[in-house]
Amino acid sequence: MKTTLLHKLLATALIGFSLASAAAHAEDLLDTVKHRGTLQVALEGTYPPFDSKDAKGDLVGYDVDVAKAVAAKLGVKPVFVATEWSGIIAGLKAGKYDVIVNQVGITPQRQQAFDFSPPYTYSMPQLIQRKNDDRNFKSLDDLKGHKLGVSLGSNYNDMAKAVAGVQVVTYPGAPEYLSDLAAGRIDAALNDRLMLAYLLKTSPLPLRTGATVGDHVEMGIPFNKGNPKFAQAMNDAIASLEKDGTLTKISQKWFGIDVSKPITQ
Repeated sequence: MKTTLLHKLLATALIGFSLASAAAHAEDLLDTVKHRGTLQVALEGTYPPFDSKDAKGDLVGYDVDVAKAVAAKLGVKPVFVATEWSGIIAGLKAGKYDVIVNQVGITPQRQQAFDFSPPYTYSMPQLIQRKNDDRNFKSLDDLKGHKLGVSLGSNYNDMAKAVAGVQVVTYPGAPEYLSDLAAGRIDAALNDRLMLAYLLKTSPLPLRTGATVGDHVEMGIPFNKGNPKFAQAMNDAIASLEKDGTLTKISQKWFGIDVSKPITQ
């Protein structure tokens, strides 16, 4: 009798513990963010004009402004976490931050691992070359047998490696491969054409933009799956920022065009 009663008590306790654990585990990211009062945002911090530090050491850029606007729509404050691109996706998967706002391309492979906000930036890949290089690479096929610099872990890295014969050289970020390109250690580099246009406008390096290659790319804000309330809140936030003109205003500030809508070549 005592043994049966003890078993029942233990069973009841275990059920209660399991239910409590399940409830804690099932908490939606939106509830966590709201309770905390902050949205933890990962970005590189070295990727102008999207995110970099000004003379005062403050983060500025297109993605910084977008992140602030999204956080405001959620009713919380953004907390930025500077992270090298090579480890930024893995950090999100590990729960080190809530979202990434750093021109993350929406790809089928990434959609298997993460949910995304609606696109807030549209661009396309573009080559960059030295000014004194009279070779005009028109496509990635033209780079077979040549060295092409890309950021480690980027969709441009995947794009370049898909072309057999291209010698892909990976770097932590744009500053490193642009420096090597200017020095002649690689033949070309590949990145977002919006970033390159801004960078060449402000950089003293002897570089020029090359041909646009590939298809248009849609950028969104990734976050871990299993958070339907947060997903809906992100959808609503981007829709609201589009409707009230905030995304257009931020785009015009940094690029002079509206990058929140598809652009033509």
